[in-house]
Amino acid sequence: MSLLAPNQNPSATIIRSLLQHTHELSLYSSDMPYALTADVVELDRNTGRLVLEVEYAGSDLEHYLAGGLSFDLEGLKGPLGAERDTYSLNQVTAKLLKTDSALYRLECQLPESIFSKENRGRVRIPFILGMQARVSLDVYLHELNVPGRLRNLSVGGCMVDIDLADSIAINVGQEIPGVTLEFPNGESFFAEGNIRHIRPFGNHGHAVAGIQFINLSMAQTEALFRYVQEAEREAAYRSGSSNDKQNDHSPLFIPGAKEKTLLQREAQNREKHARQTPMERGVMHIAHQLQVGLMYMKSRNRFPDEIFYDCADTLRYLLEKDRKTFLYALTLLREEPDWVRHAIQVAGQLADLLMTRNPHDPQVREAVLGTLLHTMGKPLLISAQLPSLKMSMNPAQRAILIGHVAALHEKLSELGWQPSPTCRDVIDNANEHMDGSGYPASKRGDALSELIRLVSVIKAINKMMHARNGLPPYSPLEAYRSIHDADTAYDKTVLVEYIQIHGLYPIGSLAKFSSGFLAWVMDIDGKGMPNQVHVVKNLHFSDTNISSILTKGDFSQIGKLEGIVNPADYGARAGGLQWETQG
Repeated sequence: MSLLAPNQNPSATIIRSLLQHTHELSLYSSDMPYALTADVVELDRNTGRLVLEVEYAGSDLEHYLAGGLSFDLEGLKGPLGAERDTYSLNQVTAKLLKTDSALYRLECQLPESIFSKENRGRVRIPFILGMQARVSLDVYLHELNVPGRLRNLSVGGCMVDIDLADSIAINVGQEIPGVTLEFPNGESFFAEGNIRHIRPFGNHGHAVAGIQFINLSMAQTEALFRYVQEAEREAAYRSGSSNDKQNDHSPLFIPGAKEKTLLQREAQNREKHARQTPMERGVMHIAHQLQVGLMYMKSRNRFPDEIFYDCADTLRYLLEKDRKTFLYALTLLREEPDWVRHAIQVAGQLADLLMTRNPHDPQVREAVLGTLLHTMGKPLLISAQLPSLKMSMNPAQRAILIGHVAALHEKLSELGWQPSPTCRDVIDNANEHMDGSGYPASKRGDALSELIRLVSVIKAINKMMHARNGLPPYSPLEAYRSIHDADTAYDKTVLVEYIQIHGLYPIGSLAKFSSGFLAWVMDIDGKGMPNQVHVVKNLHFSDTNISSILTKGDFSQIGKLEGIVNPADYGARAGGLQWETQG
């Protein structure tokens, strides 16, 4: 297992092992609004010299070097690059050289040891080269539990890798009543904790939170010392940096039966997600960046307008590149938080309708930005009273959630950011209805702009066509009827326009055919009828997944189109059956 030859730099050896796979290296700084992607152009395993190359059009790249360079390296291993392994370093000595107008070289000297010391002199052990330990954070006792993976450990605390979606419930300075570490062999450690810092981690929808252990008993402290020693032993073994030739695996990291089962299940899920198309990855990038922007608003008290405008511009670029593929990719955001999914899908359909009317409409950018930001007040309301947006809410919690527009305004004011008139119009009025039945100001008729009349119809249809607060989703036809029957709440001409563009079988909906086949609608013709589908299930063989793309001329193989169905009625759910998320 030993990777390290005599006199080789252990950090360079770890980096070298990750570079053998598909990889991404991200530079980050607490003073900068986003991470930068860099390429490794030189690595000397003997001396620890690392040379990076980065393209950057700004004039403040030196801010990424303040106090030393910090970076995350993610390696994507296994079939389809589905297994993610990471290595992070901070305070690396680096020299900046400009080689072109927007091209820089960073000459770095890697540390001599993979172990680093905290401010109080405690040794921090990185979890490297596949070292695993699970973490469970009881953010709100008996109400919200966030799972994660351990990235480093010391007797003072740990760094936990969590899904970006789960980071909305965590704030700097927050006390965590329960932090449980579970090692592969089944042993576990429990303590209370305090969030010291939180930041985005890499480019694949993750964040890391630094947690300080607090209120430790003597028994907890003794157990923690043992776990740190065992982690140090394992890291030394995996990196080959131990001087003890007898050094072997720590028993702590030998998977037991439970861990082996979990790893097998997770590998299957990772392979499913690795099949994303470039368009799906582009839409997912927007989803991740929205959540990163929210994190910066909460944890760094700054409005990262560069991130949010990049989301709006990327959305428009993808739409213009391939409209129908983009509309299909929008519907594949099934596992993202509802506030993210809703914001991106409504923004995408809004941009599509505006540009169908006028490809050069000057308000598209600001209208899309306002739509992406509009739902961001909801995660800002997460608290002990509203611990999650995923739950089926009681009346008191629904009343709290209605305040999301005010919560967003308060945060934007606190951060000193002023939206444009078009952007503000969407943020303020997207939930208003023409008959005064909307919120937050119950505006009517002429008080609502033409843009808001368009947004409100798109939002309402999108909301109805997804499960919400225990209610099943409507079919497209049911949603259209509901909007039509809502008397004067919505602009009927906008509804007609929407139906003419999307039809009764919208792209991304699940169609059922008479021979028992289920297929995602990938394209529709000028009459709104499917002319290309992705067949994913034969209900006569429910245990078998299939994947076949058919055009209209081949539909006779799967029977006559019967209608649009709810995926959940056939056992599909977010993170569930493989056929649900394949594109």
